[in-house]
This record gives sequence, structure tokens and C-alpha cells, in this order.
Amino acid sequence: MTDVVIAGIGQTEVGEHWNISLRQLAFAAIKDAVKDSGGLKPQALFVGNMLAPNLSNQAHLGALIADNAGLTGIEAITIEAAGASGGAAVRQGYLAIASGMVDVALVVGVEKFTDQVGSGIDAALATTSDSDFEAVQGMTLTAQAALLMRRYMHEYQVPADGFAGFAITAHANGAGNKFAMFQKAIKPETYIKAEMVSEPLNLYDIAPNADGAAALILTRRELLPTNFAHPLVKISGSASASDTLALHDRKDLLYFDVAQLSAGKAMKQAGIMLDQISFFEYHDMFSIYAALQLEAVGFAIKGQGWKLAAEDKISLRGKIPCATMGGLKARGFTGGATGVYQAVEAATQLRGQAGANQVAGAKYGLIQCLGGPASTAVSHVFEKIQA
Repeated sequence: MTDVVIAGIGQTEVGEHWNISLRQLAFAAIKDAVKDSGGLKPQALFVGNMLAPNLSNQAHLGALIADNAGLTGIEAITIEAAGASGGAAVRQGYLAIASGMVDVALVVGVEKFTDQVGSGIDAALATTSDSDFEAVQGMTLTAQAALLMRRYMHEYQVPADGFAGFAITAHANGAGNKFAMFQKAIKPETYIKAEMVSEPLNLYDIAPNADGAAALILTRRELLPTNFAHPLVKISGSASASDTLALHDRKDLLYFDVAQLSAGKAMKQAGIMLDQISFFEYHDMFSIYAALQLEAVGFAIKGQGWKLAAEDKISLRGKIPCATMGGLKARGFTGGATGVYQAVEAATQLRGQAGANQVAGAKYGLIQCLGGPASTAVSHVFEKIQA
């Protein structure tokens, strides 16, 4: 199979962009990605978005964003899979290129939370859960994650500050990412003193909702110009899997089956083993999600994922560096753009352009984004290759 390579990357700063529209955010990322690719012209556009119809009163984003970017005439569609929308869009772009049906694909993830305030955001987020059996009861994603974390702490005797390492690592790495919403490290005592939001989740166990856009230009290796400016990064593995939408329908609430399934398929496609992964970009929307992903993917045995963070094994120089550019916790949770931000960050690492956050000798990066509590999981293996 031909190599599907990352020809261009672009991203906006993550934050509260009150005066910038959804289409403008997307265009800013697209413009940078196209420039970074050396001016490659996309034939197809795949948009990852989660909540624009609810928050921005705007559907049909494919046509909207293509039009605003001066790309009318190309194929342009929106991909929605809750928080995994961006990863799903990357996968569709990958499949389009790998199939040979498209030569150059543009993938953009975009979300604009600040088009609504207050309860409107909670109501929009609730649409990603089971409306008939969860949302209708008033269950929010945060409350659901708190229940999971409470049960996990009970089952595995986790101390009150047992999850602190996830936030400490994320914010330490966010300090080196100029695109992150929060660029300041925190101390353990800061975590301990943090306000409780939904016990046992405190302020630092929850990623902040934020606006942002990220973009990729994908193509086949043989279509790159001979003088291509960047170190080559290819997508060597791609997989997606789905589970029950309602959490209560799972056999085991404390195991993310599809995180294991999609990561396993992606690594098998890439032809690598777990110990070859240089870094892991997980979906730390909540600290408990990060712990459960580490266990499901295989970096820790069940009930021990939290210890990797507590023992500083997920830092940039740890056993398995995670959230290397701040993760969702410090970069911010950009809804349907999340998976594309992960892809941009992984490409940055493998190009050797991550600056103070660079993982030494990085060759393979695993990225995984989730829709809800792993109702959907999309995984990709990115690989640094020789020119």
C-alpha cells in the first residue's frame, strides 16, 4: 500500500475566540496547512465537528468551509462522532488518499463553544450521550465521569490525590505549547486545593471547553515534490470502533473495550508492538478517561493506569510520554477538532519541531480520541520515515 503522508499542518491558538466566527477559525488553520504543504491544492475536504448545529446554528459545514476557503467545486463533507469527530475526519481523509480516489485531501477540525454560554453548552454536550436513558435524566458528561472515577477509586483503593499526576503532566507540557489555552505549570498542592466540580472530579480533572481549529493536508508520498521542505511523517495505522452509546449497557464500566480494539487494529496495521510507541496522545477530557485508556491500550494493567501518572511515567522523559503538548487538559477541549489537534501535535513531534516539548528520538506516535465515554474510539499510528 502506498504511504499516506502528512504534507501540511496548521492550527489556531486554543481559547475563547468571541470575535472570530466558525468559518474564520477553520480558514485560519486551513491557510497555514496549505502554506506548510507548499501550496498543494485539495480535491476533497473532510470537516470534523461535534456541535455546530447546536452551538453555532450552523450545519452543512463542508460547503460553508470550502466556500470560505475558496475551494468551491471540491467534495466537502462533515464527519460527526462526538468528541471523536476530528479523528474520524482524519480517518476518512486517510482512506480517501489510500484508496487512490483522491490525490490531496484537506482535513479540518473546528469547534466554537463561545457561540453559546451557560446551560446551552451543557445541553449541547448532552446530545452526544443516550438521549432516552441518560440525558433525559439530567446526566451530564461530567457527572457521568465523576461516577466512573468514584467507582474506580473504590475498586482499586486510589487515594484522593491519586489522579493529580494527569493534570500536573498536562499543564507542565502545556507551558511549552504556544497554541495551548493554559501555558502554566501547576504544583501538586494546586491540584489538592482545587475546587470540587462533581465529586471526586475537581477543576483540574476536567478539560476546559474551548474554541479552535486544526488542519492537515494529506497526500501520497510519490506525489510530494522532490524538494519537500519537511521531515516525512506517514499515517501507518488507522482504525475506528464503536461500543454501546449508553454507559449502563456495558459489561464492564471500568474498561474501554473500543480503546483497546481500535488501538490494537491500528498498531497491527502499522506492524508495530506497544513497546515501539514513542508517545501517546490520549483523550484526557477527564482524568479517569486517561487512566482507562492507558489500561485499555495496554500500557498498564487494569486498575493501575493512575499509577503511571502518580509515578511520573507519562512525562516527556517518562516510560510512555503522554499529552506531550498539554493534552485536552491544558490545550483545551475543542470538541470535534480534538482529533485533528492530536494529529497536528503528533506530526510536530515526529518532525522534530516540538521545541521544549520534544520527545527524544520519537519514531512512532499513537493518537486516540473518544466520542463520549469510549462509545467511539478512533486511533492512528503516525510514523517518522526517511526521505
